[in-house]
Amino acid sequence: MKLIDEKGKLFGLVNVVDLIVVLAIVAVAGAIAVKVLGTRVTDAISEKVDCYAEVAIIGAAPRIYEEVMRQDLVGERLVSGNEYLSATIEDVWLEDYVEQAKTDDGRIVDAKDPTKKTIVVLIRTTVAKDTPSPKIGSQELRSGRTYIVKTQTFESSGTIRYVEFGAYDPPAGMSTVM
Repeated sequence: MKLIDEKGKLFGLVNVVDLIVVLAIVAVAGAIAVKVLGTRVTDAISEKVDCYAEVAIIGAAPRIYEEVMRQDLVGERLVSGNEYLSATIEDVWLEDYVEQAKTDDGRIVDAKDPTKKTIVVLIRTTVAKDTPSPKIGSQELRSGRTYIVKTQTFESSGTIRYVEFGAYDPPAGMSTVM
């Protein structure tokens, strides 16, 4: 028995051109499936760890921080678009808003603003242990990045100042809450 017969069939069963076309279609479908479902499959089978992020909403006006404290956002789930995310607000606290000011003699000093505050929101989510890009929804969690804190009743933009995997354990002097 020949490998390819007179009619161009492989082992007398299938046409070589048809086989190449079928293999190309399977390869393209597989590549699309990996691209679309790859992260979901990885997330489903990877070990999960807690991930904490502190987001500082710097220089909030009194009516904003008073409303945040009135709402007591602790325990609220974060929202993206029109769906809830698997992330919750673990704590909210206020810190003095400090800005630099120039004195009459030309020195630059830190000065507390008498009315504004910094709202700090501690967020907890779970992520794959070995993920190179931890995310909540479509927003990446990296110190220094802008992050939109959005719940059912509150939304504001802040800056991520701390990200930790596992247990919440900020460096000494950074946070005194929890």
